[in-house]
Parts: sequence; structure tokens; C-alpha cells
Amino acid sequence: MSATAPFDWQSTPAAVWRRHRSGLRAIRRLDPVQWQDLKGIDRQQQALARNTERFLAGEPSNNALLWGSRGTGKSSLIKALLNRYKERGLRMIEVDKDDLVNLPEIVDDICDLPFRFVIFCDDLSFDVGESSYKALKRVLEGSLELPPENVRVYATSNRRHLMPEFMSDNLKSEMRDGELHPAEAIEEQVSLADRFGLQLSFYAFSQDVFLQAVDALFPQFDDREGLHREAIRFATAKGVRNGRTAQQFYRQFAGERELGKLK
Repeated sequence: MSATAPFDWQSTPAAVWRRHRSGLRAIRRLDPVQWQDLKGIDRQQQALARNTERFLAGEPSNNALLWGSRGTGKSSLIKALLNRYKERGLRMIEVDKDDLVNLPEIVDDICDLPFRFVIFCDDLSFDVGESSYKALKRVLEGSLELPPENVRVYATSNRRHLMPEFMSDNLKSEMRDGELHPAEAIEEQVSLADRFGLQLSFYAFSQDVFLQAVDALFPQFDDREGLHREAIRFATAKGVRNGRTAQQFYRQFAGERELGKLK
């Protein structure tokens, strides 16, 4: 299937861009994560839902950047968003960072369709010397041609500014007439993230929130004290408390809970 081949968006809620075939492949097995399954990120859920509902209604809305600690639900929130709104016309296209050079062509093929598209860029960041972010900039804010009204970009990243930051960049900044003038490198770093009007931060879970996530995965488990003790021990061994750690704990112990081995 090429980028210009007919694509049945009526029955296909999501697709992924495949570089080797220069086209889209329908995603048939969507991640089933549901909105109510997510714990500890209520503020981020509400903000992203409000922005997405405005987008679906044809009202002013923003591109969104979800940034922060690893494993805290950034990608899961995007997946749950699709499951929540796909019946209302939301469609999603996942594009890898290395394929962003193809983004203008992808957008050209969908800009006149009667659906609302979110371009999903997961784990987005750029290293020194990379230039593919320039294609992303054009889609975010347009150039001579305005960006399409039926397309928004939702990206996740561990970096707030998406590009590497160095102490030497700050040293090149200067004060003139009492005003701070950032170095050109800093302006470049910040300018890309600035194009995302909605920026949501994610942080490592507190112990209480982590245990809430564990409880949601083990709804029928009777010995809560023992469950929490083992979950804390598991998280301590990994050195991080987040939603991903809770899921890994569940996958390790889900088969043992019914056998009474988790004591």
C-alpha cells in the first residue's frame, strides 16, 4: 500500500507509517487500555480530553506534548484517548521520529478527509545534527500554507524541550541593557517545544499512587497488606515507582495470586 493508495478510515481507527513500503498499515490489534484504567494522572487526562473534544468539535485546539519521567503513563494516555474517542471520528497515525521527513506527504493525503486525525509521535527527541524536526515544525505551524484544521500532533518525550541541552549553550547567553538574550542554540531548543500549545508534565508516582495502580490491577486479591508489601519490594528493586513498574509487577505475580503464593 502506497501513501496515495485508498485507505478505509471508516473502519480503521489507527494506522502506522511503514518506511519500507512508503505507506500506511492499518493497526488491527489496538492496545485495549481504557481511560478509567489510568491512575495518578487525573489532571493530565482532563486537560488532554478537553483539548481533544474541542478538536473533534471543530473548535480551536492545540498540538500536545506530554513530557516527563519514564513509565508514568504518557503513551498509555494517548492509546486510551483513541479508544475513548474513535467512535466520535478520532483517527490516529503513529509516525516514528526517523520518518518525520515523510510527515508533509502523510498530511497531504488526509487533510481533506472527513475525520479528525492525531499524528502520534512516541518517545520524541532529537540529537545534535538531526534535521527531521524541520518537517515537524512545518506541520505544527505551517509555512506559506496553513496547517490543516483536521490534523493535530500529540507527542510524548522524556525531554521537555525535545532537543539536547548543554551547559555551554547557557554560557553563550548574554545580558544587554538589562535584558537576557538567550544563545541561538537555546532559542532553537525551545522553539520546537513552543509549537506545542498544550504541554503536560508527568512525574514519578508517590507510593500511594503506585499502590493505587497496583490495586487496580489486582481487584480480587484479598490480602492487600501482603500485596502492597510485595509491590513495594518489587518497585524498590527496580528503583522506580510508576505505571510501567505496576504493570510489570502484575505480569510477574498475576499467575501466583490464585495459588496463594503471594504472601
